[in-house]
Amino acid sequence: MKRWVWLIALSIAACSASAPLPAVTEVGSADTNPLSTIAPAQQPPSTTARDERAAERLDMVESQLAERDIADENVLEAMRQVPRHRFVPDDVVDLAYGDSALPIGYGQTISQPYIVGLMSQALDVDPGDKVLEIGTGSGYQAAVLAAMGCQVYTMEIIPELAERATNTLDALGYDATVANADGYFGWEDQAPFDGIIVTAAPDHVPQPLIDQLAPDAALVIPVGPIGAVQTMWKFSVNRTGEVTGENLGGVMFVPFTRSGE
Repeated sequence: MKRWVWLIALSIAACSASAPLPAVTEVGSADTNPLSTIAPAQQPPSTTARDERAAERLDMVESQLAERDIADENVLEAMRQVPRHRFVPDDVVDLAYGDSALPIGYGQTISQPYIVGLMSQALDVDPGDKVLEIGTGSGYQAAVLAAMGCQVYTMEIIPELAERATNTLDALGYDATVANADGYFGWEDQAPFDGIIVTAAPDHVPQPLIDQLAPDAALVIPVGPIGAVQTMWKFSVNRTGEVTGENLGGVMFVPFTRSGE
């Protein structure tokens, strides 16, 4: 049965012209812009920070994730550990573990916990894998991926959010490399990636992201028209170059925007 997931997600780097999806086998239901890189912290995550509001985190994981269809224990354990309340503004901190997206300023949001779990699980990555995130936002998704043991590279088009996320990740000790840049072209210097996750909806799949996938790696991305139901896709490219797409269900994300838009 297909899921219908309703949420507001981060507004990030995106496209300006319509184009079809890559040629895919569906299963189941250029030029690179300069990067302004913000160095991450290198110390291990703070145990004290992780233990704050632990009971709320455990309840969030059990009731919103495990009782639905999030079964990847690495994802569940990461989300038990990462202090979501440290990634939201003070005026909504008491809502941090609720089943909804929350505003983080600049017209952006932190995705609801279930969506973070769904996309993280769909990546199907292992500790040590190199992952690219397009749309850092608050830094929460990057922290979850780092807690899963991934090498995390993350791109955010809004300078203030990129700086804030870097500071939060640094303070908590999550190792992620943040770039303030348009993510449409990905991060060619660090490719290939073992997984790529995109947290806003373009009307087509950016070809550079497909090109930067390692063999059999996944690109998890919502695709569809602005202001309407979109589709969450999991794309992968096998060793012969065939692109396979898996439909993960209906979603609603804010548009994927480019520099200058």
